[in-house]
Amino acid sequence: MKTFLIQMIVLSLTAGLFLHARGEGAYSARKSYAPLLPVVSYKLDASRSKFIVHANRTGVAWFKGHSHRIAVKDFTGTAELDLNTVNGALQLTVQAASLEETDPVFTAEQKKIINKELNEIVLETAKYPEITFKSTDIKGSIDQGKVNFQIGGDLTLHGVTKHIVIPATVTVTGDTMRAIGEFEIDRKDFDVSATDAFHGLVRIKHDLTFEFDIVGKRM
Repeated sequence: MKTFLIQMIVLSLTAGLFLHARGEGAYSARKSYAPLLPVVSYKLDASRSKFIVHANRTGVAWFKGHSHRIAVKDFTGTAELDLNTVNGALQLTVQAASLEETDPVFTAEQKKIINKELNEIVLETAKYPEITFKSTDIKGSIDQGKVNFQIGGDLTLHGVTKHIVIPATVTVTGDTMRAIGEFEIDRKDFDVSATDAFHGLVRIKHDLTFEFDIVGKRM
């Protein structure tokens, strides 16, 4: 079964050849006709997605000498895909309190302690309940039926906003969009504490790696 993306590319090429046969250039085609491909919007589905923060340890203290695998459980957002210009848009809102430790190396009791510190010390979710990302500049290219994007935008975390770039590979099958990739941030850029627990002996390295496999449904 052909993917939606391949179908749209074939449609674009066919329409382009038709216009060329009529002697109409690209400029007149854009001026006289609607875009060959529709700009498609998708609603992100957290229940079908994977969004993980990898926080590696530095220093040794009790069970938190292990690295952390923190899942983002609750987020909403929309994505737009424009194959005419290989461009798009992305808006994402994460509920900060939904971040949870998931690494099986920790016991249930240990996870409770880690999650409590994530909320109260690291992310201060009562004060900063949401983490948001809004794209401002996107570059894309098509390669073997996939769209590779460099998604530039503003990330607001812990009350601090910084511009970051997120690389993502996007595929479309029917009404479903899937974006896969990973990116890093320096937690110090966002005034995020390593934690002050255990007399400061516990430390998380500055670089946090975000791994995602996000699914969206066509709206």
